[in-house]
Order: sequence, then C-alpha cells, then structure tokens
Amino acid sequence: MRPTTLAPPRAAAAASDDTRGMLLGLAGVAIFSLTLPFTRLAVRELDPLFLTLARALGAAVLAAGWLRVRRVAFPGRAALWPLAIVALGCVLGFPLLSSIAMRTAPASHGAIVGGVLPLATALYAALRGYERPSNGFWLVALLGSGLVVVFALSQGGGALQPADLLMFGAIVAAAAGYAEGGRLARTLGGQETICWALVLAAVPAAVLLVALEGGQFARLGSVGAASWIGFGYITVGSMFIGFFFWYRGLALGGVARVGQVQLLQPFLSLAGAAVLLGETLTPANVGFALAVIATVALGRRMQVRR
Repeated sequence: MRPTTLAPPRAAAAASDDTRGMLLGLAGVAIFSLTLPFTRLAVRELDPLFLTLARALGAAVLAAGWLRVRRVAFPGRAALWPLAIVALGCVLGFPLLSSIAMRTAPASHGAIVGGVLPLATALYAALRGYERPSNGFWLVALLGSGLVVVFALSQGGGALQPADLLMFGAIVAAAAGYAEGGRLARTLGGQETICWALVLAAVPAAVLLVALEGGQFARLGSVGAASWIGFGYITVGSMFIGFFFWYRGLALGGVARVGQVQLLQPFLSLAGAAVLLGETLTPANVGFALAVIATVALGRRMQVRR
C-alpha cells in the first residue's frame, strides 16, 4: 500500500488562505457590482457631490456603531496614513468621480471601463513594494485591461468620452485605496480597516456637506423613491458591508491575486443594469465581458510573491 503524501502544513495553509481570499473577494465583488446601476438611479435626482458626502456620512455612522459595539481600540499612528488613503480613494474619490460619470454614461458602459481596476490595483501594490507579481501575471492582467480599453474606444466612436476620463480617475483613486486597505487589513482586520477609514472621512465630509448651498437640501423633499433606494444601497452595501468581505479577501489571498476577481464585476454589473435600469445587453457588451472574465482563470494560475 502506497503511503499517502501530505502537503506541507505551510503550503496547505497558504492554499487555504488563497481559496478563502478568492471566495471572500468574490462576495465583495458581487455586492460592488450593483454600485454603478444603483448610483445611476440615485443621480437621476440627487447631486453627485451631495450623494458622495451623504453616503460617506451614512456609512460612517454605521461604522462608528460597529466599532463601539465591538469596543475596537483606536489604531496606531502607523495605520493613519494608509487609512487616510483608503478614505480619500474609496470613501470620497471613487464615489464622487463615478457619480459624475454616471450622469452621462450608461451604467453598463461604466462597468466595463471599470474592468481596468484590477490591473491598476496590482500595479499600485507592486510600485509600493507590497507584492511582486510574475511576468505571466502582468501579461494576463494587461490582456484583460487591453480588452477594457478597446471596449471603451469602440463605444466612444474611437475616442474616449468625458465620462471615461472620470471613470479612469475613479479607478486610480480606488486602486490606491484597495491596495493600502488590503495590506493594512492583514494586521488591523478587514472590518476595522474600512470602519476606521469611514470614521476618518466623516469630518471633512460633514464640513463639505454643511457648506453646500441650501438649495440642495430644499430639493430633497421632491426626490423620488428610486433615487433614495439607490442612495440606500450604495451607502449600506457598497460603502460598508461590501468592504467587510473585500478587505478580508485581499488580506488572505493577496492584493494582486484577489484583485483579479474584480474582473468578474463588469459581467455582474451588466446584468444588474439590465434588471434595474432596463439597459440593453448587446452582444458586444456580453462578448467583451466574457473575454475579460476568461482572463481571471488565467491570472489565478500565475505566481504572485508577497
């Protein structure tokens, strides 16, 4: 009888963390995938700046409550700079720029353009020295992102639209917040990372919200139910609960590797936009989304050193 060969404990643990990280990341992506469709619902009647600040404050209230109940100690000084980047990138930067973009671009278009985010996140993590993806990984990531750029150009008649530039700015902001938050979550914890970032962003968000002209608040009474539903989802789901899964997944499986799961987000967003907004699922949209998704399977096999 042949003896059973067991994997070394460290290798088995690493494989388990990778799998758990990918699954948690996928759960976060599923929640994030409805962000743009619900944002497009919200900005039909809500100003993008008001929406950004109000959703940040709403999520900060939830975060403060969670930290209070869990009696979480204030993070050390070394965590403040990464938390500030998370706050600027994920809590304020991405929501504001994407909200403005959703006023003129279909959610389905923005979802495909957002497919370049995994590459941007991996690039930021590599430049900061957090991870060292292999050449094969970069090749696959560039392939997926190249498909995204081709799609954006084809939809814009061979040129980038203003909404595309706003979305690319949002992607840069989110990439920095994802990479810094994913690394910090390894020591601080995924839930603690997003909660403290939200609390940190609450003060400037409150100041800016109060500084808005009074007319913004006077018009709130005429806002319809659909826009408030959109606001509620992106506040509770996109800005709060989704990050619980996302940052824990990045901490376990690595920023670059788990970040590639977000290449699945465009396909899920296309389905969400079709159901929520009645946007048409064209063969080109589905084809590009499926092609981008195919790169996830390849990227999953590529080596990334942490």
